[in-house]
Amino acid sequence: MIYTVTFNPALDYVIAVDHFAPGQINRTKEETMVCGGKGINVSALLANLGYESTALGFVAGFTGEEIVRRCQKAGFHSDFIRVKDGLSRINVKMKSNEETEINGMGPDITGKNVELLFEQLNELKAGDVLVLSGSIPSSIRSSIYKEIMERLQGRGIQIVVDAGSGIRVCVDARQEALMSTLVYHPFLIKPNNHELEAMLGRTLSTKEDILSGAKELQASGARNVLVSMAGDGAVLLTEDGTVYSEGVCRGTVVNSVGAGDPMVAGFLAGYLKTGDYGYALKLGTASGGATAFSHGIGSREKIMELFTQLNEKQGE
Repeated sequence: MIYTVTFNPALDYVIAVDHFAPGQINRTKEETMVCGGKGINVSALLANLGYESTALGFVAGFTGEEIVRRCQKAGFHSDFIRVKDGLSRINVKMKSNEETEINGMGPDITGKNVELLFEQLNELKAGDVLVLSGSIPSSIRSSIYKEIMERLQGRGIQIVVDAGSGIRVCVDARQEALMSTLVYHPFLIKPNNHELEAMLGRTLSTKEDILSGAKELQASGARNVLVSMAGDGAVLLTEDGTVYSEGVCRGTVVNSVGAGDPMVAGFLAGYLKTGDYGYALKLGTASGGATAFSHGIGSREKIMELFTQLNEKQGE
């Protein structure tokens, strides 16, 4: 089973306004409501590719119940912990002359709530996959990712690649949270090139620079390092030192969700299916592109169309 953790899920209210004027009454010309949260995005795309997963994390109030309902409608399981005080966030994302975001506070997650999450994670079994992703709310200690992996390791669970012998942990998180996990040898970490620069404290101007940075993360404990580079594609450094590169898909970007979460999901699906890192990177790239080119999470049909496109480009 694949488990995703989203500490601070939200309902994203995405609107478009012509020539937004501060201090005035503005009317929307387009509006939609979607579930937000990096782990939720991963679960949604996995569902589109036919993989079961369970979304974990915290929800509260009527907005939290709507998140649960939308997860079910999207075709994946959830087992969120209900928080007593506060509401799950509503984040406003406005497209106008400039893009503006207003993010809600989120509920007051207590230490007892966090312990309940640890109890859920105690049920993971050998061969399960755990995806930790996204920002950490202010009500949760910043060391939470490190604590989760430490607890898993402390129970004698190996964090390894082989599905037969341990739990694979994939991390897609902010710089500080991500760096703290490396000592526990996560199966996969996925910074983008700008996040990698921030983690290492220097500019990475070329692909060679990025590969050098990925090797530093690997030397610190990461098993596989996947770096997305926007219009320059993605590069993967595997645990045996092999380097895979993939270009970008052709299409028109219409989705501000971004390609990072779907890339993680597609990579996981591809690797679980074949055990082949090259195939996994290609499916991850196609999954990211399919989402960027769609109003919502990329469909299986769009993903496979772009997967074929990447294969054809490789053969040119």
